[in-house]
Amino acid sequence: MNARLPQPLPLDTRVLQTQIDTAWRDHIVPALERYIAVPAKSPMFDTDWAAHGLLERVVQSAADWVGAQQVEGLTLEIVRLNNAQGVPRTPVLLFEVPASAGTDGTPAPASGQTVLMYGHLDKQPEFSGWRNDLGPWTPKIDNGKLYGRGGADDGYAVYAAIAAIQAIKAQGAAHPRIVGLIETCEESGSYDLLPYVDALRHRLGDVGLVICLDSGAGNYDQLWLTTSLRGMASGVLKVEILTEGIHSGDASGLVPSSFRIMRQVLDRLEDSATGRLLPASFHCEVPADRLAQAQATAAILGEELYKRFPWAHHDCGGSSVFALPTTTDPVQALLNRTWRPTLSVTGAEGFPKLQDAGNVLRPYTAFKLSLRLPPLVDAALAVQELKTLLEDNAPYQAKVTFDGAGSATGWNAPATSAWFEQALQDASHAHFGAACGTIGQGGTIPLMNLLSQGFPTAQMMVCGVLGPKSNAHGPNEFLHLDYARRLTASVAQVVARMP
Repeated sequence: MNARLPQPLPLDTRVLQTQIDTAWRDHIVPALERYIAVPAKSPMFDTDWAAHGLLERVVQSAADWVGAQQVEGLTLEIVRLNNAQGVPRTPVLLFEVPASAGTDGTPAPASGQTVLMYGHLDKQPEFSGWRNDLGPWTPKIDNGKLYGRGGADDGYAVYAAIAAIQAIKAQGAAHPRIVGLIETCEESGSYDLLPYVDALRHRLGDVGLVICLDSGAGNYDQLWLTTSLRGMASGVLKVEILTEGIHSGDASGLVPSSFRIMRQVLDRLEDSATGRLLPASFHCEVPADRLAQAQATAAILGEELYKRFPWAHHDCGGSSVFALPTTTDPVQALLNRTWRPTLSVTGAEGFPKLQDAGNVLRPYTAFKLSLRLPPLVDAALAVQELKTLLEDNAPYQAKVTFDGAGSATGWNAPATSAWFEQALQDASHAHFGAACGTIGQGGTIPLMNLLSQGFPTAQMMVCGVLGPKSNAHGPNEFLHLDYARRLTASVAQVVARMP
C-alpha cells in the first residue's frame, strides 16, 4: 500500500479520539468485563449451547447495551432461525443505521451503498496455562490490557462499531447506511452464518464497504489492514488396531502400535523434518503484490515476527537456550504463516493420563487435525483429498478413518480503491502517527470469502486488535485497550470518508 499526501479528514481527530476514549472507559470496558465473565463457548465446544443459554445471554446483553446507547435512527433485532429439522441455529444480532446528511449541509452518500460491520460473540474454550492471577472467565485489567477469553477475539467488535457510529454522529458528519451483523458461530467455522446471510440478504443492501473487526495487527504502533486469510480443513484422524487394550509385555512386537501407524499415515501428508505438506494441490503461487507487501511488512516488523511467541527454554551450561522457529528470515516467516499450508495436531484421544498409564498397548490413537491452507486453495477439495490420502492402503490393514469436522476456503483481498487507500493512510497517521501497514493473517474468517463473492466490488477493511502476544485461543488472551481505542477512531474516519 502506497502512502499518499494527507487529505483533510472528515472528523476532528482530537475531538473524535477524546469521545471514543471516554466511551471505552465509561461504557465499553464495563460491558466487556461482563461479557468475558460468561463462558459462551462456540457450539463446536458446547454441543448443548441452546440448553445452557450462554450464547443467548451474551447476544441479549450486547443488544441491551446497543439499545441503551440511543444511536439516532438505529434499529436492532436478534434474529433466530431453525434448520430444516427445526433445530435452533445460533442467533445473530442485526442492527441498522440509515444514511444521514451532515449538519453542515453535506448530503448523504449518493451511491446508496451500505457499510457492513461484522463481529462475533462466541468464544474458544478455556485452554490451560493461564497465569495464576488470571483466568479465562475472570476479567482483569493489567498494564493497559484487558485479560480474559473472547474480549479481543472478538467480543469488543459490536461495542467498538457502535462507538464509532456515535462519534460520527456527534460531529454531525454525513455517513452512508450502516448495517451490523454479529454472529455466534464463528469459532465453529460459521456454519450457521450462510443461512442467515441468505435470509437477510435483502436487508444487507448493496454493500460497498465491509468492516471486519476480527483480525490481527503486526504491532500496536499503526493501523493494520489484513490482505489475506488462510483457509482451513479440520477433522479427526483415528487409527484402530485392537478392540481392547492388551498387556504391552504380551502384545508389543507382534501387535503394531496404533501410534506408530499414525506416524506412518501422517508421513503421507507432511515431511516431519521440515513441516512441508507433500500434496502439491495444497500449495499455491504467492501473488506478486502479496509478496511485495510481505517484503515491506518484514522490513517493519523484522525479528519481532518470531520473537513475539512464548518460546520454551531450558538451562544449558548456565545459559538459557530457547526453542527455535522454522525460519528467522522475516519474509519467509510471514509467508509461512500466511501463504503456505501447515498441519497442526490440536487434540488427541485414546491416551490415559500419565498417572494412569499402565503397561498397556492401547487399542487406538485419534488426533484432531487442523490444516491451514493458502488463501487460493479450495478447502472442500482439500478435505476430499485429505480423506483419500489418509485412509487408503492403511499399514497392517488397520482401521484408519478421517472424519472431516469442517472446512473454509481462505480469502485474498480485492484491489484497494484510491479513496479507501487514502482513508486508511490518513486515519492511521491521524490516530497512530504512522502509515497503515498491510499483513496477511494465518487465521480463517469464513465470512470474508462469502462476502467477496456476494459483493465483488466492496472494499474490505479487515482489521483487529490481535497483535503480538494477545494470544487468542490460548492462555492469557488480552485486549490491548489503547490500540482498541485508536482502531475504533480509525474506523470512524474511514466510514465518514466513504464516497
